[in-house]
Amino acid sequence: MSTQDPISEMLTAIRNAQISKKDKVCLPSSSIKVAIIKVLTEEGFIKQYFVHDGIKPILEICLKYYQYNNPVIESIKRVSRPGLRVYRNKRKIPKVMSGMGVVIISTAKGVMTDKKAKRLNIGGEIICYVS
Repeated sequence: MSTQDPISEMLTAIRNAQISKKDKVCLPSSSIKVAIIKVLTEEGFIKQYFVHDGIKPILEICLKYYQYNNPVIESIKRVSRPGLRVYRNKRKIPKVMSGMGVVIISTAKGVMTDKKAKRLNIGGEIICYVS
């Protein structure tokens, strides 16, 4: 069965796995999913990830917790979706938790955080908010 919004399903799988204190999540892989997880890993929200090649590539995400098994990702929210795309220019990129969170943006130069997009003076499609 094909999905209408695979990014949303990935974010929901991460959210659900952290609620149930799982160590890892395995999902079907795609280039946009890998790019988003790479940004989350660089920002310290995910411990590590692996892409297992095969007939159908699998993305294995190792989740990160801090003291007393509390998940590092407090909230992860999908913003732009297939039915309503949300685009912002460099001046109107929002802040999450007054700059403590991260906005993941898909730009012409790849998937990146809001801070990097502002530094490069480019805008794009807002994928999700992470805090």
